[in-house]
Amino acid sequence: MTSTSTDIPDAGHHSRERSPHRSRTHSHGRSRRSAHHHSRKPRHHSRRTALLLALLCLLAAACGKEGSPPAKGPSAAELPRYRVDSGFRLPDSATWRKARARGRLVVGAKEDQPYLGEKDPASGRYSGFDIEIAKMVAAGLGFPANRISFRTIASANRETSLQNGQIDYYVGTYTINDNRKKLVGFAGPYYMAGQGLLVRKDEDSIKGPADLDGKRVCSAAGSTPYQRIQHDYPKADLVSYDTYSICVDNLLTYQVDAVTTDDSILLGYAAKVPEELKVVGKPFSEEPYGIGVPRKDNALRLAIDGILAARERDGTWKKAYDATLGLSGVPAPKPPPIDRYPAS
Repeated sequence: MTSTSTDIPDAGHHSRERSPHRSRTHSHGRSRRSAHHHSRKPRHHSRRTALLLALLCLLAAACGKEGSPPAKGPSAAELPRYRVDSGFRLPDSATWRKARARGRLVVGAKEDQPYLGEKDPASGRYSGFDIEIAKMVAAGLGFPANRISFRTIASANRETSLQNGQIDYYVGTYTINDNRKKLVGFAGPYYMAGQGLLVRKDEDSIKGPADLDGKRVCSAAGSTPYQRIQHDYPKADLVSYDTYSICVDNLLTYQVDAVTTDDSILLGYAAKVPEELKVVGKPFSEEPYGIGVPRKDNALRLAIDGILAARERDGTWKKAYDATLGLSGVPAPKPPPIDRYPAS
């Protein structure tokens, strides 16, 4: 079992989710939509109500804990196993030398994103696609899974944690951009995310952002996805909350028609309950996810680039996706080209 540590609490789902305000429009609309839905399908009322209650408990990780992420993750028995390169050496990397001396890697991650980076509060086990990427890279660097300590790092603390040596690298829906490259280094990208739409399985009228006119759409208050819908699709009826899990709660109970954020995060929620939720349409932005490393450790960055490329070629990357985000029903995309940018 992978060693875990949670010295640094996580403050949110994503760097763009942190929100100082809650929308004024989120407090109404439930009774009319719920009543309409149940009047259409009276024979399934009891079964659907029981199912929704069970799903909401999952989305809260425990009943009565509103807005918390679900704790269930992919089955450990179904996850890929990664061959450990026991002969690997990287003497030019100060980060790798320190990890080898302590006998383990310390990896920053998210803990509240289903099937991406999620921590089971009972066992302390981390799971998800990002966690598999972290373990895949660790194996290539010579460290088995039981020699990884995962630490939950708040989005706002990622750069600082890499700069001060609290973690060796970070894997957690970390979008590569030029401003961040001034502070940290990035290996990858290993996944190209983009803004998407999550709807109920029986929703046929929403196939993309052009179909949002008059629809009730939920996102995190103040987030980039919220602002993009507000600016580009002003006829949508926007609703905002502090976390995406509350948006999903409202989607399941017919209070909103769609939830929008990075499609990778939405795929995680769809993987939880594929019989109830689905991701529709093509992404309408580009968010390349990279592995954050200390900025001056080019040896480590380029070594991770090589590991990612090898695992993409031999099919291991796809196996990691299929065992996690692939449970949403969306097939594995082609990994984006790796950007081996020069040292600066």
